[in-house]
Amino acid sequence: MAEKYDLVILGAGTGGYVAAIRAAQLNLNVAVVEKGKLGGTCLHQGCIPSKALLRSAEVFKTVKQADTFGVETKETALNFPKVMERKQQIVDQLYNGVQSLMKKGKIDVYHGLGRILGPSIFSPTPGTISVEYEEEGRENDMLIPSNVIVATGSRPRTLPGLELDETNIVSSNGALAMEELPSSISIIGGGVIGVEWASMFADFGVKVNVFEYTDRLLPTEDKDISKEMEKALAAKGVVIHTGAKVDASGVKTVGEGVIVPYTSDSGQAEVTTDKVLVSVGREPNVKNIGLENTDIIVENGFIKVNKNYQTKESHIYAVGDVIGGMQLAHVASHEGIAAVEHISGGNPHPVDPQMTARCTYSSPEAASVGMTEDEAAEKGYNVKIGKFPFQAVGKALVHGDTSGFVKFVTDQDTDDLLGVHMIGPHVTDMISEAALAKLLDATHWEVASSIHPHPSLSEAIGEAALAVDGKQIHG
Repeated sequence: MAEKYDLVILGAGTGGYVAAIRAAQLNLNVAVVEKGKLGGTCLHQGCIPSKALLRSAEVFKTVKQADTFGVETKETALNFPKVMERKQQIVDQLYNGVQSLMKKGKIDVYHGLGRILGPSIFSPTPGTISVEYEEEGRENDMLIPSNVIVATGSRPRTLPGLELDETNIVSSNGALAMEELPSSISIIGGGVIGVEWASMFADFGVKVNVFEYTDRLLPTEDKDISKEMEKALAAKGVVIHTGAKVDASGVKTVGEGVIVPYTSDSGQAEVTTDKVLVSVGREPNVKNIGLENTDIIVENGFIKVNKNYQTKESHIYAVGDVIGGMQLAHVASHEGIAAVEHISGGNPHPVDPQMTARCTYSSPEAASVGMTEDEAAEKGYNVKIGKFPFQAVGKALVHGDTSGFVKFVTDQDTDDLLGVHMIGPHVTDMISEAALAKLLDATHWEVASSIHPHPSLSEAIGEAALAVDGKQIHG
């Protein structure tokens, strides 16, 4: 069967299904092709399930500390199967929601593997999509689109020579499928995902080792954020190994444990834990989707696009993790929207990394937008800093968590806001104010002039903005 469409989208993760909804709003005849479930990695194996587990870990930690709030509990116990059941209920509810959105938008969904064909009897240019099915004997569907968006996402990366068995040596996918908690775990990689899992496992009572190759956790974040995060995780009992190179070929399952040999400034050593979680980034899904049938350029594993997300084949676009950059769900969604609006004749603004918030959903949370202090200095700015701790904020005391701070990075010569960095309670919700300030080209004193409600955690933002000029009230 051959069907014609204005747009066919390969992949129905956050980049793909959001693009499909926007296309339907613009009255395009659109179809999505997805070999797995609608919602993709973020909904089923990433953002949502991991945050559900993090919330359960936070509640468990809070209940254990209930007496500090004047609430006495006789016994606190963790029912991990129920934790996983709650996680799945949340995923299922959102999955049903995405399915409903496809029906509402009258978007055709093909559950199969989409492959881009070259010039053929269907089209003189590359872009016809062959939908292949697992069912034996079922013929391929041929979709003939005017435009294509590749949004096939990514998958967990591992170290060369280190094979994942998803039982003892797992990726985040395997960790999300655990039926019971290990008593101990080694996490290879101290980036965002590794830190989130370290925080979660520690709050669940698991003994955690983290191995990070660079000299600090969260190496892409501001150095002060990294320092505070290391302090917070160490207080939970997490053993942190920075500047540590893991011998991937030496990671082996022995008996009921896994040996992790590594080298650091202190020399060679090894740690044995029940399981190992490999968290060293993600690699794009660019294989077996027919790119070889086109002139699309792949550089360093990622699809090369222009500012409008067009590939070298101008009618074929790509968004999300397959194009590299900021591999974040909210970035993929906005790239998808921008691509669709360009297809429809608009002039959308591409995603600007300097205006885009980055979040780590550990406990404490971390969030940032714009340049770090070191990045700003390296670019030649005359940097001026404002910093304010949550321990001086009444709502943080009421909340029971006074860890962390808000930090403003500004240009002393122009008052331009270069970056805002936060670590502490609920900062992943608070960062949007800073992102809006960046978008509107606000100065720190304009942020300070906004009246922040009292008592609220957001007072730390206003105080940090005042602190740039040494005018903070409560510090």
